[in-house]
Amino acid sequence: MSGHGSEKGKKMYIDELGKKAKQAKYFLQGVTAEDKNHALHVMADALEKNSRYILDKNEIDVINMEKSGATAALLDRMRLTVERITQMAEGLRETAALHDPIGELMEVINRPNGLVINKVRVPIGVIGIIYEARPNVTSDAAGLCLKSGNAVILRGGSEAIHSNKAIVSTINKALQEIGFAEGCILLVEDTGREVATSMMRCNQYIDLLIPRGGKSLIDSVIENATVPVIETGIGNCHVYVDETCNKEDAINIIVNGKVQRPAVCNSVETILINEKIYKSFLPEVAKALAPYHVEIRGCDKTLSILKEAVKAEESDWYMEYLDFILACKVVRDVDEAIEHINKYNSKHSETIVTDITENAEKFTRMVDAAAVYVNASTRFTDGSQFGFGAEIGISTQMLHARGPMGLKELTSYKYIIKGNGQIRE
Repeated sequence: MSGHGSEKGKKMYIDELGKKAKQAKYFLQGVTAEDKNHALHVMADALEKNSRYILDKNEIDVINMEKSGATAALLDRMRLTVERITQMAEGLRETAALHDPIGELMEVINRPNGLVINKVRVPIGVIGIIYEARPNVTSDAAGLCLKSGNAVILRGGSEAIHSNKAIVSTINKALQEIGFAEGCILLVEDTGREVATSMMRCNQYIDLLIPRGGKSLIDSVIENATVPVIETGIGNCHVYVDETCNKEDAINIIVNGKVQRPAVCNSVETILINEKIYKSFLPEVAKALAPYHVEIRGCDKTLSILKEAVKAEESDWYMEYLDFILACKVVRDVDEAIEHINKYNSKHSETIVTDITENAEKFTRMVDAAAVYVNASTRFTDGSQFGFGAEIGISTQMLHARGPMGLKELTSYKYIIKGNGQIRE
């Protein structure tokens, strides 16, 4: 769907959604934690009960993507299965089991004049999310926003529209049956670019905008939005293999990071190998990656060892491939690895594999990224893996939130001041 005519009509469409969401945010302020948890369980049950309907609609999106020539990795991001719908439902139930942050007393300040200042956690209000072809994001985002007391306006990509409509209609029908307001979870069914732009400028109704997708989407939101934005970045993630390390661990971390799900943002895109071990280590890595047909794009030293590798261009060091492609560079030491990462990375997730404590400490201190690992896969940068239930996105900026964004990152706070007649002199 991409109608609604003129630019004015598109703005009116977004404004109507915004009005419903704003009404719903006040409804949610009066809902108890128990009611929200019950709603999440009802949503989860509805997803599983209606899995056949959702899968049928998802198949339409998958077929359309296949016709457009999408890669196998991107098709995997789009495709739902009974197991994946079950995982979506379990994600909602896990979110229900988490501590409700709303109303949490964050700080108490007792002033000399007798005023008691309470800092209390509250919902942000109405959250807009613009994202691409991962239907599971729809249920994750809906669940996290509801649990944190926020109304949400979801705008997925055109490639996933049938899947998203099926998921949202399923959970909304379940919510309405238990008396929740219509505007708690809304889907933008018009996937035209002009409607997305109107959403980015809907300051009257949307309190926060979160883009989740590739570089072009995020750049577009940053360029066009007047609504406050939390930037969730692309994932140009690195593994640095130090001069002394457990080589078996290093190989497992690289293979896991590259091939388990290559089209996700926490997959590995570049490996950096210490020059003291590259001659013996690179053939072992290539052998481990060979069954997955991973293309290696390397520096001159890499090419001198791996004859099947392709010469890397400068642009490769910046790339988020989201595919079975891996860039490889031989570096002098941990300092050069840090310098390379800080120049080319997307500030998402980085890891060092090392037995040298000093190098591990230097790496974690000096690398500029939301998540920095020692001897572990970058694939753990994920809300569920961090114990957040799910995530609304992975922030790569510094303000308000960084890394996987769970419930607390979807809140703000207000001050409640209690007195007994004080006036200011």
